[in-house]
Amino acid sequence: MMKPGVLIISHGSRDKTWVSIVEEAVGHLSLEKELPVAVSFLELVEGCLIQDGINELEHAGVTDIIVIPLFVSSGSTHIDEIEYALGAKAAPERETDLERFAVNARIHFGYPVDDDPDIAVMIWDKVRELSANPQRETILLVGHGSKHDGFRQRWEQGISSLAERVRTVSGVAAADYGLLNPDSVRSRTEYWQEQGYDVLVAPLFLSEGYFTKVVIPERLQGLKYAYSGRTLLPHPLLPHWIEEQVNTMLVKLRAQAD
Repeated sequence: MMKPGVLIISHGSRDKTWVSIVEEAVGHLSLEKELPVAVSFLELVEGCLIQDGINELEHAGVTDIIVIPLFVSSGSTHIDEIEYALGAKAAPERETDLERFAVNARIHFGYPVDDDPDIAVMIWDKVRELSANPQRETILLVGHGSKHDGFRQRWEQGISSLAERVRTVSGVAAADYGLLNPDSVRSRTEYWQEQGYDVLVAPLFLSEGYFTKVVIPERLQGLKYAYSGRTLLPHPLLPHWIEEQVNTMLVKLRAQAD
């Protein structure tokens, strides 16, 4: 008999505040009333690593684990290595030190943020306080990016589509993106300024940290732009994004079981 459960995987941080933000978001899931849910991290959070989450769910009798990768882009190399280590793909696209996990349940691997409509609303909610003259503004999404071929293209595809969603939701004149790797943040900001637009910079990161507090301001030093540094979390829409994905996968699972 099938018993599904949910494993939410994020990167992890030594910052306990960051970890608590993720756990708080998951705590608002209504799924927990009907499905076992475990929160786990790729690294740095002892006792809550991916294998710990697998063990917790399997101990609860879960036969099918729905994996929600809480990352902002399918271009992340971490998505590739986690999917491989869980046995959801035969081999990683890039070499990894991550060893296969011990897992007996069937794995059903989900998808990261990419260009989900909920995420576009979240971004606008975080940046709208900076907007004063929408007709002359560009929202510039800034993501981590990747130097690796194949992964870089996934980053670009997801963030460019997300930028268009943000433009539609916000009503500003334009929306664009810049990546930290390979670096295009400064050049895209300068481009829009040369066109006569005010640039509102929106960091596409789950939580505040080194990249949002140090790296982005350093890349834009000397330029005029609006920036609050506010990231996706915390936000009440994140649980909705998770639940929508889980419910879609549950429908497929139950159809297969029938």
